Order: sequence, then structure tokens, then C-alpha cells
Amino acid sequence: MAASNWTTTHPSTFILLGIPGLEAAHVWISIPFCSVYLLSLLGNGLLLAVIKTEPSLHEPMYLFLSMLALADLVISTTTLPKTLCIFWFRDHTIHTNGCLAQIFLIHSITCMESGFMLAMAFDRYVAICNPLRHSAVLTNRAVAKIGLVIVMRGAVLLVPHPLLLKQLRYCKTNVISHTYCEFMALVKLACEDTTVMSAYSLAVSFFAGGLDLILIVLSYILILQAVFRLPSKEARRKSLGTCSAHVCAMLVFYTPASFTYFSHRFGHVEPHVHILIANMYLLFPPMMNPIIYGVRTPGIRQRALHILGIKID
Repeated sequence: MAASNWTTTHPSTFILLGIPGLEAAHVWISIPFCSVYLLSLLGNGLLLAVIKTEPSLHEPMYLFLSMLALADLVISTTTLPKTLCIFWFRDHTIHTNGCLAQIFLIHSITCMESGFMLAMAFDRYVAICNPLRHSAVLTNRAVAKIGLVIVMRGAVLLVPHPLLLKQLRYCKTNVISHTYCEFMALVKLACEDTTVMSAYSLAVSFFAGGLDLILIVLSYILILQAVFRLPSKEARRKSLGTCSAHVCAMLVFYTPASFTYFSHRFGHVEPHVHILIANMYLLFPPMMNPIIYGVRTPGIRQRALHILGIKID
């Protein structure tokens, strides 16, 4: 495309190819992509409405969940509309500033989502290991401060990404073999040494997602120790039940995220497989989180059915 007449090292636009090798199937691939996106919008919008209108859900766990739902809405909307334009209208062009904005939003909000997962794990830790102090430790003011710190961390850590990419010279091509702009994809197009930049990205990934995951695992080790010290089997079952939705959400979030991260930097995965999984990583968790919490949380499920006008006996 535009790469055939490559004349500048600072392009005003980039070309998103979509899924190389599967161009003939783009329209068919768009059907599940669009369906997942619409379910994400409906599910997270409904989840936010449920938490807002149900006073019994105005607790730390669900306040953090509402923050996660907002992040899910933003991150899916950041990528999917442009992806559908590629699939449906063959609109492959994206302005450089739009590409850099997309990179910032994808990576910063992913960092925030990881932080919200950690905050929810901390809530479960306090609720189970120190229940008498739960309401004193996680007040509404404390929840707001934690949420603000998580948002600021994601923004501050990821602001350098688009600024550094803006300074690079792209003397190879302006064609990106992906459905959206991604940090490492642009780094690989540069014609200068990007070792420091890649190292910074690696450090940020560890400090955000890696460290969060370590702390989450540590919190659940302490939770399990506390649970198995409980005297009755029913008490243990009930305590573990309060964590089940969060554990499922973590698996849905971190499993494709880890695969995408390591395959992009160290692995040798077929390009179309990598791109499909990278899209699943951004689209699947936002769709699944409302379903997981709706199924596992009676208060959310009953209120959602009431809002939808569905009567249950």
C-alpha cells in the first residue's frame, strides 16, 4: 500500500493490515468480533447500572468492579471500531497521532485493569483475613484514593511510550501487520537502536502487570491459609465462594495477556495466531467479566434481571 512509495522517516499516517493471511475471511471474522464488542458494551453498561442503583452493592469489591467495567468499556472501544472499519470498509489508514493515542490508551488502561485486579484481591484479603477491620480499612475515601493511585500509575508509567515513539525514524515502512497500533509493532519498524526503549517497556510491564500478579498470588496464599484455619466446612466454602468470581476474572485477564506479551517479545508464533490472541486479550475479558460476576454474585444477577424486566419465580 503506502509502503510502496515510502519517502519519509516521520510518516503522517500508518497502514493497519488487519490479519495478514486471513484477508479473505475479514468479513467473517468481524461477526464474532462485533458480537463480542456489543456484548461487552451491554454487559459492562448493565453492570455499572446495577452497582449504581443497588445500595447493597456499594461496597469496596463492587466499587473496584465498577472501575474495572469502565476500563473495559474504554479499552474495547479504543480498538474495535477501527478494526471493524478495516474488516468492513478496507479503511486501513490511521493518523500517526491517532496511532500513538491508541497505544497509550491500550497500555495504560491495561495497566489500570491489572491494578484494579490487585485492589480487588486486597479487598478479599482484608475481608477474609481481618474481617473486623474491613469497614475501617476500606472506607469509601480509601477506595477512591486507591482508584486514583491506580489510574495515575497507569497514566504516568505509559506517557513516555507515545512520546518516545514520536521521536523515532521509521525508514523501513509505515505498514503495521496488526488490527491496531501496538508499542512493539512500531518499535520493530524503526531504523535506529531501540534497546533502551524496549528495556523501558519491559520494566514497565514487570512493574505493573508482573508485580501485581505476584502480589495477587501472595494475597491468595494468605487467604487460603486463613480459610483452612476456619473451624467448619461451611465457613470455608462460603469464604472461598466470595473469591471465586475474582479468581475467574483474573484467569480470563492474565492468561491471554501473558501469552500475548511473551510471544510478541520472545516467541515465534504465526502472525495471524498472535493477532487473533492479541485481539482476544482486549475483547474477551470485557465481555466475560460482567458474565462472571453476574453468575457468581446473586445480588448483581437479581438486580440485572430486574433492570432488564425479567421476572424470576
